[in-house]
Amino acid sequence: MAMSGAVDLGVIKERAEAQRAAAQRAEAQRAQTQNQNPAAGAGAPAGPPAGAPPAGPAVIDVTEVTFEAEVLDRSMSQLVVVDLWAEWCGPCKQLSPVLERLAAQSGGRWVLAKVDVDANPRIAQAFRVQSIPMVVAIVQGQPVTAFNGVRSEAEITAWIDEIFAQVGHALTGAPADAPAEEPTDPRMAAAEEKMNEGDFDGALAVYRSIVEAEPDNVEAASAARNLEFILRARAHDPSIVENAAPHDVDAQLAAADVLLLSQKPEEAFDRIIGVVRVTAGDERERARTRLLELFELFDPAEPFVVSARRKLAMALY
Repeated sequence: MAMSGAVDLGVIKERAEAQRAAAQRAEAQRAQTQNQNPAAGAGAPAGPPAGAPPAGPAVIDVTEVTFEAEVLDRSMSQLVVVDLWAEWCGPCKQLSPVLERLAAQSGGRWVLAKVDVDANPRIAQAFRVQSIPMVVAIVQGQPVTAFNGVRSEAEITAWIDEIFAQVGHALTGAPADAPAEEPTDPRMAAAEEKMNEGDFDGALAVYRSIVEAEPDNVEAASAARNLEFILRARAHDPSIVENAAPHDVDAQLAAADVLLLSQKPEEAFDRIIGVVRVTAGDERERARTRLLELFELFDPAEPFVVSARRKLAMALY
């Protein structure tokens, strides 16, 4: 299906921008240290020789922090195919190895960017993901075509060839000079490593410690909110969506979590707004507070967030 102009990928730049700001602070501190002690930089290994050919990987694991650099920036010269998947998704486990093999065989013609939608909900929302696996082709910062479900190797090859036939003139291949890797906050790097290892509880503890030390750290606060939600939502029995009694506040809030984790934000928000309508006092306030917390997981300009805020106001007043 064609997608050009259908989604706005700018909403997932927030974390990358925060990361760059942290990197710039770290670089400034490093430069100041070297100015004070010139010997501190001595003995550092030399970089690759000028003109060395690029040796970028064919398959990249992408997060909300790295999306701008690894997908949007890279797609200005090289086709980037985004594989939106999740650990619990059986069809994803059938499709991903095929995509990875084809990317490795492409000789740098295109690169595969893998995104775990559970760990990176902003990316999933940006692509309006309704079901996975979902595969999206990105050219010059914009999605141009996509497909859902499992495809054969021959079908995927034909799909890639069609993309190059249509927009290949806009691509020059892998950049001759890969951008220098920006320094990262070691605490954020440690948290991301824990996430990659599947240790979400450990990653959350790191993010919380950063926020406690730096209350204005937008990136860490956003990551902590996302992980808190994911861990809470995964703990619920999915059957709660069907079994929750209308006046059972705890059950309805749990059902909303499950719906949101399933990429159904409108239904999730409506569940909680329904609770607000039929409750009063502390229970109504608890539901309202939870809904406001869930709003923070998204760009406030998202249409479904704007609509839900209007519905909430009507339910309250």
